[in-house]
Amino acid sequence: MTADREFLPLDIAVLTVSDTRTEDNDSSGRLLVERLTEAGHRLAEKCIVPDDVYRIRAVVSRWIADPGIQVVISTGGTGITGRDGTPEAVSVLFDKTLDGFGEVFRAVSYQEIGTSTIQSRAIAGVANGTYVFALPGSSGACRTAWDNLIRQQLDFRTRPCNLAELIPRLGEK
Repeated sequence: MTADREFLPLDIAVLTVSDTRTEDNDSSGRLLVERLTEAGHRLAEKCIVPDDVYRIRAVVSRWIADPGIQVVISTGGTGITGRDGTPEAVSVLFDKTLDGFGEVFRAVSYQEIGTSTIQSRAIAGVANGTYVFALPGSSGACRTAWDNLIRQQLDFRTRPCNLAELIPRLGEK
């Protein structure tokens, strides 16, 4: 980070994908909200939906259509079981995929959980000028992703470059 730039807060929506989580036990969603607000960003909205591709896609579609939301972060549904469908739900909305996000997430995660990281299908992309990150459902994975990748890339002060500074140009045609 550099002192020659001021922090620019972003409006971020958080989606928890789970058949069992509620507001009372949603530790991953709560962690993401805490992390983003501690960093100085604003929580635009938070909700929980079941592991259902169409319900996930409906919420994310609504958020990417909202010009007041710049980033969507989901947690859950990125595994390999029959009900895990978050990547399928959101990837069809992407105008561009950030391939490096999943690759770097798994590389960093490998240092923490070893080969179990291959079970993660964490992805990110740009949809209608909005960044979308799909993270695993564990609070440890959300912590890893936020602390090691997302926080720096959503901070306008990060050098040599960051995702935040590109937001005004995401809608270029």
